[in-house]
Amino acid sequence: MAKTYKTSIDLDGETREQIVALLNQQLADTFDLYSQTKQAHWNVKGAQFFQLHELFDKLAGETLVYVDDIAERATTLGGTALGTARMSAAASRLPEYPDIVGGQESVAALVERYAALAASTRAAIDASDNLSDADTADLFTGISRGLDKSLWFLEAHLQA
Repeated sequence: MAKTYKTSIDLDGETREQIVALLNQQLADTFDLYSQTKQAHWNVKGAQFFQLHELFDKLAGETLVYVDDIAERATTLGGTALGTARMSAAASRLPEYPDIVGGQESVAALVERYAALAASTRAAIDASDNLSDADTADLFTGISRGLDKSLWFLEAHLQA
């Protein structure tokens, strides 16, 4: 566990440590998703280039907000946010982004990764609830809603 700091928040120390660990895992996955979305944004090619380039950039921006919110919640609870690119790469559970540039393949790769993060975020909601931390559960609920909306935008490109 990374260094912790005193706080007057009324969650006991053990609970806070567990929540901070949960937040740091989601931080790693979410920061990795941000970087993979930017990878798709920079490299997409094909007939839908402009539309997908813009969409991927918008989604990456939304994901970066989640990264900041998760990291700030970890530090609010007296923890240390483990949020460097190297820390994220070492801890992320997402698969590495493939060496692809085609529009449809890029969308499909992002759908897989957004769906994985959405599922782990829903599990994080339950874990936070089980630890009686309604505020962290609420944070993850908002992120879950946003990830589902992003999935809708992405999946619409794969549906006829």
